[in-house]
Parts: sequence; C-alpha cells; structure tokens
Amino acid sequence: MTDLETPRLLLRLLSASDALHVMAGKPGDGARWAPGYPSPGEMAAAERFLGACATTGDPSPFGSYEICRREDGVVIGGLGFHGAPDENGHVTIGYGLVPSAQGMGYASEALRALLLFARDQGVSCVHGDTDLDNLASQHVMTAVGMRLVKEDAQLKHYRIDWRQRAEER
Repeated sequence: MTDLETPRLLLRLLSASDALHVMAGKPGDGARWAPGYPSPGEMAAAERFLGACATTGDPSPFGSYEICRREDGVVIGGLGFHGAPDENGHVTIGYGLVPSAQGMGYASEALRALLLFARDQGVSCVHGDTDLDNLASQHVMTAVGMRLVKEDAQLKHYRIDWRQRAEER
C-alpha cells in the first residue's frame, strides 16, 4: 500500500474492501467519515476501481485514495487516478471534498501531493476536468500548475505535462 502524506493530510490508498464500503455508503470498522462522505463521485470512483481490479488487476498505486485529516483521522474526501498510465505515460485524475472541508486549501494540498507522486512514478502528463461553473475546482487545478487546454459545452479540461516542460528547457 502506498499512502501519501502532506503537512495536514493522509492520502490513504483504497483497498477493495474499502471500495465496497464506499460504494455501500457505510464506513468499515474504525473508519470515521465526515458528513457528506462519500459523494456520488467517490462512489463512482470506488466502482471504477473495483471494475479495474476485476478486469485487469489492482491498479495500485494508480487507484483511489481517501483524503483524511491527520489531526483527527476523519475522511473528508477522495482523489485518485482513473487508471494506470497509458502507453504515453498519461493519467487522468479526479478529486472531491465534503462541503465542510472546502475552501481550506485541502484540495490543493492533496492534488499537489498526488501530482508529485505521479511524476515520481514516471508519469509524463496528468489530465483533469471540471464543470464549467465549478470555479473552485478550476482554481485548484491552476494553483497546482495545471493549465486549461480545452473547453467544450460541459467541461473545462486541464493538464500538466512534465515531458514537454523538460523539452522546453
């Protein structure tokens, strides 16, 4: 298991058992969830993770992570990869926080740690998207160094590309 730590957070890699609890909306023994966790997005991520486990094997460490506050161990959201890197070293990420944890810098802190981890694992490019009206998420992706690369009728698409930056030097 590859857990990631930041000054205020523990990003805990989900196991298949954890994912089943998230999908059921019921914490496992000893788990402490903030009100509003899991959101439909976390439930979908858990389902995607279990689907990957069933078809191609456990994608860890490119799976889903619970965002836990280090001070009290409470799960306040989730983030992770939509799967292992593709043949070009690209991955897609997603994240979300319960409403009571929003606006405190937790999303930027967690996403920054996940991006550093991805880069350290040899990932060359990370993609993410957000709804057109989700200004907070747009701000988070920009704050961690991702840039807007495309906009369609529903989403704004962001990415960070380390290979390109290295080639530009």
